[in-house]
Amino acid sequence: MRFLLLICFLFSFNVFSQEDLVASEYFKNGDFEKALLSYQRLYNKTPNNNTYLLQLVKTHQQLEQLDEAQALLLDQLTRVNYPPLLIELGYNYQLKNNLVQANKYYNNAIATLDENPNYVFIIGKTFEDRSLLEQAITAYEKAMLLKPDLNFNIQLARIYGEQGNVEKMFNSYLNFVEFNDTYLNTIKRAFNEFITENSDSESNLILKRILLKKIQTDQNLLWNEMLSWLFVQQKDYNKAFAQEKAIFYRQPESLNRIEELAHIALNDYESETAISIFSYLADTAQDIETKLNAIYYLLEIKTKIASESEYDDLKKQYQEVFNTYGLFPQTFYIQKSYAHFLAFYKHNPNEAISFLKQALKLPLSSFQEAEAKMELGDILVLQEKFNEALIYYTQIQRNLKNSTISQEARYKVAKTSYYKGDFKWAESQLKILKSSTSQLIANDALELMLLITDNKYEDSTQAGLKLYAKADLMAFQNNNDEAIVLLDEILTEHKGKTIEDQALFKQAQLFELKKEYHKAEANYQSIITNFGDDILADDALFYLAELYYKKLNQPEKAKELFEKIVFEHQDSIYFVDARNNFRALRGDFIN
Repeated sequence: MRFLLLICFLFSFNVFSQEDLVASEYFKNGDFEKALLSYQRLYNKTPNNNTYLLQLVKTHQQLEQLDEAQALLLDQLTRVNYPPLLIELGYNYQLKNNLVQANKYYNNAIATLDENPNYVFIIGKTFEDRSLLEQAITAYEKAMLLKPDLNFNIQLARIYGEQGNVEKMFNSYLNFVEFNDTYLNTIKRAFNEFITENSDSESNLILKRILLKKIQTDQNLLWNEMLSWLFVQQKDYNKAFAQEKAIFYRQPESLNRIEELAHIALNDYESETAISIFSYLADTAQDIETKLNAIYYLLEIKTKIASESEYDDLKKQYQEVFNTYGLFPQTFYIQKSYAHFLAFYKHNPNEAISFLKQALKLPLSSFQEAEAKMELGDILVLQEKFNEALIYYTQIQRNLKNSTISQEARYKVAKTSYYKGDFKWAESQLKILKSSTSQLIANDALELMLLITDNKYEDSTQAGLKLYAKADLMAFQNNNDEAIVLLDEILTEHKGKTIEDQALFKQAQLFELKKEYHKAEANYQSIITNFGDDILADDALFYLAELYYKKLNQPEKAKELFEKIVFEHQDSIYFVDARNNFRALRGDFIN
């Protein structure tokens, strides 16, 4: 008997589920007459089911049968105490343009909170579903007054955001996160819809004012953290640094946040700010690892921005570090950096090689040993001792198979073969690397492979490609002036050939390194004008837009080019950056 009852129940449940799905599908598709019949059958079978009743009401409203909807709701209210029915009845009156009656029922629904504040969950949601945002706000605020342990600030914040009331939205989110700091990253993502890189935008100024007021009246470090975050979004890294120091001064447990900020500034090419932050880390850190890491980045940045007249002083700074901390595995990365400095900046590759070979005698990890050999290989390429360089790169591949550094070594083998003019072997290695687990290596490999593939059949001697590879090697050797001259030769002797746009692009990047921005601009513009359908078109558009944006102070021109990428090059690797920059320049909120 029980088994038969169970079978009957399951059959009945299945029939209900099927009819529910059918009714829902009719409603979604706008077939309201059929939806009405289905929901009437469902409601007649279960008259106390408010879900079916409300769907039946909504269907009547879609068919403009407002009196029928009203009758259903009034009848249900005589039998069931369910506050959302009051809201639905009020909304039905609103559809009939009877706002007095509509507000009466909205207020009646809100009044039910006096007997049970927990009704707010369903009342607030129903108001929101009907876009009755002011009533939803009233309900949430009343419930929090009646029962202080309820917190609807996140719902209020979302509503204020929909209304465009940015100040109240910020305050509500901050009130919520003050007691629920696990939601901090969620709140930051919500703020990102309203905050831009422009520190003078109204939303940015409002949030800054709110946070500064909270800092003055409340000792909660959360407000300093949020203000630091705001400054980072605005790329005001020095101001963010001031907030991070204030946080560390009061909670000196960890320098991780300051270290993270230093890398953000470094990655955004804010060298002077990065130097300030890494200097602070080097002076403040108590553990040797953090201190040496900061010193490493300090010397790396200084090396890249130093003029030739400063090289001797920089060499002394490296030597002072070694005198203080010794030549041990702990200082290996500073040693590698010093060898690179000697070879590529001081033009003393033999001293660099000798120094690295001494480092290889230390008890290094297998990865440190591989990195030393990689640097040795690079220095030998600098000297055009290609075969010796290939030996080191090949050793890395053999000793650390399938690792990222092994794949990087394979790429260096391909690049060295390309410098030598052995394009066939280089191409075979690059084909393997196209599927590298490292996206950066895979992209570099694909780019070099396309360069070789597109130009190797230009003529039987491959003269243009060989000249380009030589210019590329000169750029690697930091002989930028000589590389530019050689690229000029390509542009003169191989005009109209497939190598021309590559030469223009490479030369433009070298002009940028030399801060000859108008020459770079001319090259990028030439690619856009004459090679608009070729593979480098989006590269030229993006780099020229960045040039206008960050170096030439021509934001309108930059905006036009970013917009062109967004609408005409949607498959470009620059699409996301171009879209964000375009929105920032247009004054939009950044998602």
